[in-house]
Amino acid sequence: MINLTINGKNISAEEGTTILEAAKQNNILIPSLCYLEDVHKIGSCRVCVVEQEGAKNLQASCITAVSEGMVIHTNTDRVRKARKVLYELMLSDHPNDCLKCLRNQNCEFQKLGEMIQVDESRFEGAKSKDYIDETSPSIVRDNSKCILCKRCVTICNEVQGVGILNPQFRGFSTEVSPGSELPLGSAACTYCGQCTTVCPVGALQEKDSTKTVWEALLDPNKTVIVQTAPAIRIALGEEFGYEAGTIVTGKMVSALKEMNFDYVFDTNFTADLTIMEEGTEFLGRLLSYLHSQKVIDAGQLKSLGFEPSDSAPVLPMITSCSPGWIKYIEHYYPEETPHLSSCKSPHMMLGALCKSYFAEKLRMDPKNIFVVSIMPCTAKKYEITRPEMVNNGVPNVDAVLTTRELAKMIKNAGIDFASLTDGVMDNPLGLSSGAADIFGAPGGVMEAALRTVYEIITGRELPFEKLHVTPIQGLERIKTAELTVEDAKEEWKFLNGVTVKVATTSGLKGASILVEEIRKGESPYHFIEVMGCPGGCISGGGQPRPTNDEIRKKRIAAIYAEDEGKVLRKSHENPDIVSLYEAYLEKPLGHRSHELLHTHYTKRKKI
Repeated sequence: MINLTINGKNISAEEGTTILEAAKQNNILIPSLCYLEDVHKIGSCRVCVVEQEGAKNLQASCITAVSEGMVIHTNTDRVRKARKVLYELMLSDHPNDCLKCLRNQNCEFQKLGEMIQVDESRFEGAKSKDYIDETSPSIVRDNSKCILCKRCVTICNEVQGVGILNPQFRGFSTEVSPGSELPLGSAACTYCGQCTTVCPVGALQEKDSTKTVWEALLDPNKTVIVQTAPAIRIALGEEFGYEAGTIVTGKMVSALKEMNFDYVFDTNFTADLTIMEEGTEFLGRLLSYLHSQKVIDAGQLKSLGFEPSDSAPVLPMITSCSPGWIKYIEHYYPEETPHLSSCKSPHMMLGALCKSYFAEKLRMDPKNIFVVSIMPCTAKKYEITRPEMVNNGVPNVDAVLTTRELAKMIKNAGIDFASLTDGVMDNPLGLSSGAADIFGAPGGVMEAALRTVYEIITGRELPFEKLHVTPIQGLERIKTAELTVEDAKEEWKFLNGVTVKVATTSGLKGASILVEEIRKGESPYHFIEVMGCPGGCISGGGQPRPTNDEIRKKRIAAIYAEDEGKVLRKSHENPDIVSLYEAYLEKPLGHRSHELLHTHYTKRKKI
């Protein structure tokens, strides 16, 4: 432990701790801007400067480690003047359009000005950059508002491992953008939106879809259907002052109905459907592998509903729910796309069903149905533009709103969210199991799949407490588990003794590690779950700000509480899913399922 003094207070901190961290641990507030806990520590803005006795210059507290006997002052006249000058210099190159900025009243730069009591801007002059890049379907980059904190650079390079955002040019001309002066829409951006969650100002934002949705709601010729992802219901409340992880499912449904959506369906319904399709697909690949190894013969394969294939089975199979991850593998590992499940993501499945199965029930032209998805993810805005996401000439989903956008619309509609009573999802696409809820948590898709696949094979529930596969839960970058089949049902007895190895990762840097193993022929796994954002959908690019590990843990706990509170906790037990197959889809991986629920992928270049 290191002993030091901050503002006359004797404190101790572990060796390697920065002054900023030591102060925070002892309830001493030092203003900062570019710093992000455990993510971004480069001291670029210098707002966190402090005065150290015996040092000639002010020290950036976010990058200066504590030392024995150090005496620090955080609020001297010299420090306060320096912070004000630094702030005013940044302000001189920043637009003064707070009232019309999307980040108004939720802007870290604005809050910092209030904290350090800046009430004038003494410096005027030329603006360094005013370019607005709207070429991406998901993200808008407004260079005029960029304060060069470089948080987005760190998240893109160090956390996600994509690396398309970097400082370009020098001096007054410096800007953060893709290289070669490419716009975002032409770069190998995955549109994950993690840059939008860490940007302290309005320089990086999701592309606004609220106007499009309002127009649809006001169109008397449109039947407007809305669906909500599992991660929305445990984060939306934060935009209305609720603690992170508060479950607001019922209030969310009531708000959507007050906004005059014609039907409120649940993306969780098709999360259950995804498990039926993806789980069956995985079983097919596993059985084909065992057939190629002569563990089972063609007759056994056929008896289980699978046809022998001359092509080599592609294992491990990788989940396909995250469009940011899909775009990443298409750009950076295009030769490995055969490992992807062919399943569309759950919200695209539900959109396809709304404009086929449900349209037929309503006897309505699908062209008059407008489907809106409420998603935690900015990459979903890109996903709906993919040409593969069209059936019978109409797009599966017409618009995507982030959690933040939905909150803005609720406020704009004059709805008092806190006073709402709990509403319920509409039928027939609104009932879901707890397995669908956990899609929002890291490892959740894999756990949901194992709950169903294991029970199909053995007739018994997963041998884990409360059905939770704990080795693949949590925020670690890569998690693994093994599951050995024992006492399988008679028709599956040849699987006795087979050990299935699985891995899960959240964040694209972890995904690259697992795909590199596949590329080198070294992967030991049969099934891999990839979520594009660190921490999974609960911390997607469209979720409320801020998102840190403390908030992630609260959201994850809420996801599992939602799961455990349900009577139905396995996808194959959802009676509406069973009815859908009986009345319309016939069977998983059937002809109609392939038409509506499955897709293919595109090999892309990095530029």
